[in-house]
Amino acid sequence: MKLPILTACAALLVMTPPPRAQSAADSAAIRATALDYIEGWVQGAGDRMERALHTHLAKRRVATDSTGRSRLIEMTALELVQGTRAACGKNSPVAERRTDVTILDIFGNAASVRVNAGLWVDYMHMAKWSGTWVIVNVLWENRPTR
Repeated sequence: MKLPILTACAALLVMTPPPRAQSAADSAAIRATALDYIEGWVQGAGDRMERALHTHLAKRRVATDSTGRSRLIEMTALELVQGTRAACGKNSPVAERRTDVTILDIFGNAASVRVNAGLWVDYMHMAKWSGTWVIVNVLWENRPTR
């Protein structure tokens, strides 16, 4: 019974193309995607946000209530695009806004990216989907209030 599983795994390994090395074009496209996301948010540019996201995006943050219990706050791509179009991000104080993008790692068609947005930090997973870099996961954390 184990032989068919091993055969299937071996076939997948043979069919999977080798990972590509990071290229300057990929780095530029990843950075542009991150900027479409964060600049789109603060500018209320829904088209930029939509372009940056995979339709199955999952955006999450761990919130802790007054009793110390944690829960996940979740947003979908549609909710994020609608919030952008409703100009929710324009409420961020201009003096506090940042758009610092750091590519943490790229391997083949996957990348990890950190965006320092000033009042919060986003950790993103991106994928090269049909030739275009898009955000598939975001985990974010707000900075402590002063």
